[in-house]
Formats: sequence, structure tokens, C-alpha cells
Amino acid sequence: MCVPVDAELPDLGLTSPLPSGTPIALTTMDGSRFRAYAARAAEPSGTGFVVLPDVRGLIPFYERLAEALASVGFDSVAIDFYGRHEGLEPRDPDWDPWPTLDQMSYQQNIDDCGVAVEYLRSTGVHKVITLGFCMGGALSLREAYTSHGLAGTVCAYGSPADWAEYWPSAFDHVQEFDCPVLGLFGGADHAIDVEDVRAFDAALTDAGKSHEFTIYDGAPHSFFDKDYVEWAEASRDAWDRIVAFGRAC
Repeated sequence: MCVPVDAELPDLGLTSPLPSGTPIALTTMDGSRFRAYAARAAEPSGTGFVVLPDVRGLIPFYERLAEALASVGFDSVAIDFYGRHEGLEPRDPDWDPWPTLDQMSYQQNIDDCGVAVEYLRSTGVHKVITLGFCMGGALSLREAYTSHGLAGTVCAYGSPADWAEYWPSAFDHVQEFDCPVLGLFGGADHAIDVEDVRAFDAALTDAGKSHEFTIYDGAPHSFFDKDYVEWAEASRDAWDRIVAFGRAC
């Protein structure tokens, strides 16, 4: 499991209070609905982020992250992977995601991400970037070769290889990557083989694809968490890289 359900953002040097977001529901092309959380920037930059959570789905941690992005000029929407099956209400803290995950398809998740992309565009965002963590990071990485016309994708400790048989291997699609990629990884991640990360970095380089990968030596999985006080510097660096990437795309 990734961050605990009561996790808090690390210290990102932001001014409090963060912009207040709003719970919303998004509708897919087949009429399904899923929960999301939108945060608008006071001074929009024209670039927005779709936040893709870890395997827990939309918990307050990712709502706060959308607000943090809004505080630096990025309209953002964090989505819930499980709304098609679990409804629009927040779930109990001890909810087990795995049985529901087994019912979901990769294409549904890609489609739902596309709905969120179009939602941001409907609000006036011109450039959309996906930002995902763990499961969401794996999905964000694969968004780099979809047809959603993204300005960039950010993968925070998401596997480029087969992920629990839920996502196809990104190694098979390197030539299809059509937007810049920012990758942020822990060097001591128990869930992701760091050699896979290095091999995928090399594969993107060989294919001439725009990307930047950072591996934080010794950092564990889900290090971007206030409770990991020893990784506060890595968390702040990761945040600074995300913001810089958003402004450069």
C-alpha cells in the first residue's frame, strides 16, 4: 500500500491557506460517473494537472495536492479510479481496493483520465499534464502514448514494467511516446525494481524521447509524505521539479 489514508503533504514551502477545491462528479462516454476533486488557481497559468492517485484512489492527500498545484498557478483535478464501481461518496479508511481493482480494465482507466483531461480543457486550460503516484504513476507514464494530446506526464514511483498484470509494459510502447516525461523514483523502492527504471530511462534515451528521470538514493516507496521526515529534502526537490516541468511544458 502507498501513503496511509491520513497522510499529509510534505512541507513544500507554500503559503497557507491553500486554495479551496470542490468535489465534483465526471461522466464517462458510456454514462458512468466517478468522483473527482477540482482546484482552481487564483492566477491561472493556462497549464493544468490531472492528479492520478495511488491504489487507494481519491483520498484527502490527493485533494490537498490538487490544491497545492492550484496555489502555484495550475488548475488541477484529482480523480477517483473506483467511481464506476464504488459510487461517488468517500470510502471508509479501511476499504480494500484490490477486489474492485480486479473488476476494472486498463482501458477504462485510460478513458477516465481522458475525461478529466477534457474537463480541464473545458475550464480554459490549454496545456494538460498528468501527475501520478504509484498505480497512478504507472498510468501517468502510459498516458504519454495515448491520444489525449498531453503537454507532458509525470510519474512518481510508478513501474514502467508490467504492474500486477493491470498495466501493460511501457517498454513495449517506447516509440509511441509523444510528450515529455518527468520520472521521480526512490532508490530503495520495495515495489519497483530500480534497474527497470534505469533500463527504461535508457530506452527512452535511445528512442530520442524527451524525458528526465531522477532517482533519490535510499528513498523508499511513497517517500513524498510528511511522515517521511528524513526524505523532506527529496520531497521538496521532487515538488520543485514538478512545478518547473509544469511551467516548461
